Amino acid sequence: MNDSSWGAPPRAGSQAGYWGPNDHGAVPHGPVQGAAPAGPAYDAPEAQQTRPMPIVPDVPAHGGNQDDDRGAARLGGPLFRDETFRGGTFRDETSHGATSHDGTFRNETSPAGTFRDETPSAQPAAAVPQNPEPMPDAPQPASAPQKKSAGRDLTAAIGVGVGLGAVIIASLFVVKAVFVGVIVVAVVVGLWELTSRLQERKGIKAPLVPLAVGGAAMVVAGYVRGAEGAWVAMALTALAVLVWRMTEPPEGYLKDVTAGVFAAFYVPFLATFVALMLTADDGALRVMTFLLLTVVSDTGAYAVGWRFGKHKLAPRISPGKTREGLLGAVSFAMVVGALCMEFVIEDGTWWQGLLLGLAVAVSATLGDLGESMIKRDLGIKDMGTLLPGHGGIMDRLDSLLPTAPVVWLLLVLFVGSG
Repeated sequence: MNDSSWGAPPRAGSQAGYWGPNDHGAVPHGPVQGAAPAGPAYDAPEAQQTRPMPIVPDVPAHGGNQDDDRGAARLGGPLFRDETFRGGTFRDETSHGATSHDGTFRNETSPAGTFRDETPSAQPAAAVPQNPEPMPDAPQPASAPQKKSAGRDLTAAIGVGVGLGAVIIASLFVVKAVFVGVIVVAVVVGLWELTSRLQERKGIKAPLVPLAVGGAAMVVAGYVRGAEGAWVAMALTALAVLVWRMTEPPEGYLKDVTAGVFAAFYVPFLATFVALMLTADDGALRVMTFLLLTVVSDTGAYAVGWRFGKHKLAPRISPGKTREGLLGAVSFAMVVGALCMEFVIEDGTWWQGLLLGLAVAVSATLGDLGESMIKRDLGIKDMGTLLPGHGGIMDRLDSLLPTAPVVWLLLVLFVGSG
C-alpha cells in the first residue's frame, strides 16, 4: 500500500501510522503505534512519514479501478471497516476511502492473532447476463456450403427451347416461306417488347406501327430481293418513323425518333441476314448451322461458367458472365463449327469451321452483353415474360441478332453466296 491508501487523518495526540491495538490491548478508534501489519512491509519511520488522505466521496467520481502512482495498492470501494472475528485477536481490513457509510469504524479479529491489512476488490462484480453473447473471437459454426443455382426454371426453359426448336426445324426444312413467317413474327414481337420497355422505364415513345410494318417488310424484301431490298426497306422504315412521330407534340421528338431508328436497325434489319442466308441453295443448312453454333456457344458459356467460373468478364454489365464461361463458349463453338463446315456445309473445311466458331462465340457474347447493357439502363431483368424460363423473345434474340450478319458474311467468303 502507498501513502494515500491508509485512510482518514489521525486524531490529535496520536502518531500517524496504521490502525491496530494499543499497548493496553484495547482497540482504539484512531491510529496508534503497534506491531507492523502483516501486509505490505513498512518500517516504523516510513509509517510515520505517511500523509493524511483527504476525504473522498462514497462513490468514486470516475467509477474506475486504477492503480496509484506507486503500484502498491489498488483503489477500491469507499468503505473502511474493522470487523471482529472469532479468534480473539485482531486484524485490520482497510478498503480505500476515508470513512464507512455510517462514519464509524468497526473492529474485527482474525484467528492468526496478528494484524494484517487486506484490500478488498475495487468494484463489485458486474451482474453476469443470463444469455451472454459469444466473444468476438469465439469460433463460429461453419455454414453449410450452398449449391449453385441456375437462376431460372430449367425445366420450363428446356421445354420451351425444345418446342421452339421443333417449330424452327419443321418450318425450315419443309417450306422456306413458312420460316420467313417465323422470322417476321419474332421480329414484330421483339419490337413490341423493346418499345414497351422503353416507354415504361424511360418515357420514350418509339412508334410501334411503322416499326412493325417496316420490320416485316425488311425481312421479306431481304428474302425476295436480297441485300439491296433489305437496305431500301430499312431506309423507308426510318423515314416512316420520322413522319409518324410528327402527328404528336414536338416535346421529346428527337429521343423518340432516335429510339425508333435504333429499334429498326437492332431488331428487323439484323434479322434480315437470316433471310439472306435462307436464299442460298443450301440455305436451310446454313441457317441450321447458324442457329446450332449460337445455341452451342451459349450452352458452353453457361455450363463452363456455372461449373468453373471465378473471374468476372464484365461485372458492371453482366455480373453472371465469367472469363471461364467465355472460354467454354469459344471451345464448344469451334468444335461444332469444325464439324458443321466439314460435314454439313458443301465445299467447307474444318479450319473454316474453327474460325466460324470463334467468330460466333465472340459475336454472341457481345450481343448478350449489349442487351444486358440495355436492360441495366432500363432497370429490368428480362425484356418480357412471354417465354417461361427464358423471359421474352428479345431475351432469346440477344445473341442471335448480332451473330446473323457475321455468319452470313463468313459463309459467303468461305463457300460463296450459293
